[in-house]
Amino acid sequence: MQKPFDYFVVFAEMRTGSNFLESNLNAFPAISCLGEAFNPHFIGYPNREDCLGVSEEERNRDPMSLIHAVKHAQGIAGFRFFHDHEPRVLEEILTDPRCAKIILTRNPVDSYVSWKIAKATGQWKLTNVQKRKEAKAHFDAGEFKRHLEDLQDFQVMLQHSLQVTGQTAFYVAYEDLQEVDVMNGIAAWLGQPDRLENLEKNLKRQNPEPLSEKVENFDEMRAALADLDRFNLTRTPNFEPRRGAVVPSYVACAKAKLMYLPVRGGPEREVRAWMAALDGVGPDALQGDFDQKSLRKWMRDNSGHRSFTVLRHPVARAHHAFTTRILTTGKGSFGGIRKTLRRVHKLPIPEGEPDAGWSRDDHRAAFLSFLEFIKANLSGQSAVRQDPAWASQAAILHGMGNFALPDFVLREEELAAYLPALAQQVGYMDAPDLEEARPDRPFALADIYDDATEAAAQDAYQRDYLVFGFGKWA
Repeated sequence: MQKPFDYFVVFAEMRTGSNFLESNLNAFPAISCLGEAFNPHFIGYPNREDCLGVSEEERNRDPMSLIHAVKHAQGIAGFRFFHDHEPRVLEEILTDPRCAKIILTRNPVDSYVSWKIAKATGQWKLTNVQKRKEAKAHFDAGEFKRHLEDLQDFQVMLQHSLQVTGQTAFYVAYEDLQEVDVMNGIAAWLGQPDRLENLEKNLKRQNPEPLSEKVENFDEMRAALADLDRFNLTRTPNFEPRRGAVVPSYVACAKAKLMYLPVRGGPEREVRAWMAALDGVGPDALQGDFDQKSLRKWMRDNSGHRSFTVLRHPVARAHHAFTTRILTTGKGSFGGIRKTLRRVHKLPIPEGEPDAGWSRDDHRAAFLSFLEFIKANLSGQSAVRQDPAWASQAAILHGMGNFALPDFVLREEELAAYLPALAQQVGYMDAPDLEEARPDRPFALADIYDDATEAAAQDAYQRDYLVFGFGKWA
């Protein structure tokens, strides 16, 4: 069977995530991305003498010689191409339907600010977050205008060329790079049968903060771009992977037409107990272990059903994840992650279970360190998985929407008032009381909560505080 393409090109620009894309493409056995093969200042990568046996001098003399070498490389090979790379090969690339085009884009303001910071620090890649260098960008309106015009002109040219030659490209946004399914989709499009289970984690995001914290003259930049609202300057960055609906975790009452869509780290035990008590049964009688087919059947069989989820304050939810998943070594804990957090992230917790010597100050210091880890983790700066136990609630609810959004989004502190009203909607006029959530151990959040823990939680969960309007926990 003939392969669909002879070679590929990734059209991108500096600071658009092309290094991360290349790293993941190279994780496929039969795919090789050869860096910036037509960069006018080097061939492939800095300090390399050749690319596929073609020297920089040979390429400069006859650029088509390198195209020929790429076409005939083992498997399928390709390279990254920016708007200021070798212009003599561009027409050949664009008009050749046997060349697969991957077009990677990013918000131009983000790429510009990232470029300015990289220039200031000299750090163009980050593999160890502990070695990250920090600097703020200075926005230059004239420089940005030229940057934007170059990008837009190149993108318009690419689009027009594809239109007039009857071709299409595989478009990838910077935000899509965190989805392993997207990487596997690129491989499938290139005709490769292999699939990745996980993304390459060596490269870390260098500047996950909001633009307002990365630009020293942010107000000046905002004023200069006041008529360009498409850049959405005040948004909270979101580097979490898109999540699917975790249907197997959904719970239905034994008889009542109520469905609970849990957010991990919330008051799951208490809500399940209330649902069971509503029908006068034990928690084991609740319906669960759904897949999408069986859940659709339940919905069809229970016309008039209602579904709900419950939000917990971010600092309380993070503390619950810390005490039940990380601090303890018992049932339900994450042993592997725990070891990694102690070894790599220097989380100050004991090797085993906390003993009688574990003080309130120890607990508070370790929790603050855990919140720092969450911030790095949700910003894509950690190789540890972004577990649902501490993933942002905004991302989890967004994932629910891939199947069906809940009818009601309740808050833990409001459950006593709203659950009886919800029960009435499905015909239950005398709902049971809700049990209070058990305090976390060995110390409750109230034992260690202060302005510092609240500030750290707000830093880690900026999106949840913004989207759901959370205030201070206490």
